[in-house]
Amino acid sequence: MVYEFRQHCGRIAPPGLRLTLVKLCVFILLNSLLLAGCATSSIESRKQERQAVYRALPPEVRQLVDQGQIKVGMSDQAVYIAWGAPAEVLESEDKSGPAVVWRYYGTWMQETRYWAYREVSRGGTDLVLERYLLSDYNPRDYVRAEIVFVNGKVSSWRTLPRPVY
Repeated sequence: MVYEFRQHCGRIAPPGLRLTLVKLCVFILLNSLLLAGCATSSIESRKQERQAVYRALPPEVRQLVDQGQIKVGMSDQAVYIAWGAPAEVLESEDKSGPAVVWRYYGTWMQETRYWAYREVSRGGTDLVLERYLLSDYNPRDYVRAEIVFVNGKVSSWRTLPRPVY
């Protein structure tokens, strides 16, 4: 973005824009490190954590778990090994009985563009206001997946797309 700004305006990027870009780079770097750290909570580590449960799973379910996949009829323990702990657990009940919903969240960066102004010298002592475009990036959470359990087994599940704003 700095390159584009320089290319179009022929000037060095203003401090506000540089600060926004630095914040974005730091955020991306920290998220990358966080994701790399979260990689230690992998399927392999969860299989080790719940060895007895994993060994008791039928071979076809074990194969799905190894691939990080789930299906209707799978136990909540198998889903935990395949996908990890949910971000949120909701409990409900209807005519058919109690149900538990596990929610997993994702994060995306929402861009907000806005105009800013700066004083620019035009031919000597004349100062004029020049308008330029800035962008901020803010993390936004959304429900990435939901799994409904009835009697400890998956009765339905769905993944959801990232919102488009």
